[in-house]
Amino acid sequence: MKLLIIEDDQHTADYIRRGLREHGYESEHADNGRDGLLLAASRKYDALVIDRMLPGIDGLSVVKTLHAAGPHPPVMFLTTMDGIDDRVAGLDAGGDDYLVKPFAFAEFLARLAAILRRPPIAPERTVLSFCDLEMRLLTREVYRAGRRIELQPLEFKILEFLLRSDGRVVTRTMLLEKVWGFHFDPQTSVVETHMSRLRAKVDRDFSTTLIRTLRGVGYCLRADA
Repeated sequence: MKLLIIEDDQHTADYIRRGLREHGYESEHADNGRDGLLLAASRKYDALVIDRMLPGIDGLSVVKTLHAAGPHPPVMFLTTMDGIDDRVAGLDAGGDDYLVKPFAFAEFLARLAAILRRPPIAPERTVLSFCDLEMRLLTREVYRAGRRIELQPLEFKILEFLLRSDGRVVTRTMLLEKVWGFHFDPQTSVVETHMSRLRAKVDRDFSTTLIRTLRGVGYCLRADA
């Protein structure tokens, strides 16, 4: 296990690193927020231990920047700021735990072990795909076999729901709730009409049909004959 300690108090940093070394952890140290952010963004660590009050860039800003950039290691804040609002701000910024100074090293070690046991958060997907069909969520574009497919907003939402279902059957009721926001059946053919239009755009001019209708059940993406 390798940790990054971002702490401007050298005595505290030495105390933590010495205790970590005695328990089999490796660690690196940055004494300001700017250097700490550069290390955290460019190297691989299993966890980050960050002081709230740092020169250069404060600890909250470091974590917010890392959080905005994508998945990052779990974070434990260390601070003398012990108010409820301070704790909430630290956790809302993306911290996984918040320990107030002065602290017992045994408690620090136990809290560290707890956040290291948590499963990593899977990165949010920006591209959904099935066979030769690709949906780019950031640009709201859909391609099949490299050919751009123009979809209306509701058609895009239907296809996104089908792609996120990973081949599972999507019922008419599920589509009404997820796409239209209906929690009742309006007794119209709105789903069937939009599905027909979507199928015409996605499957037209291609030898393999991807959007399948299971009569009396629902819809799914399937490439087999």
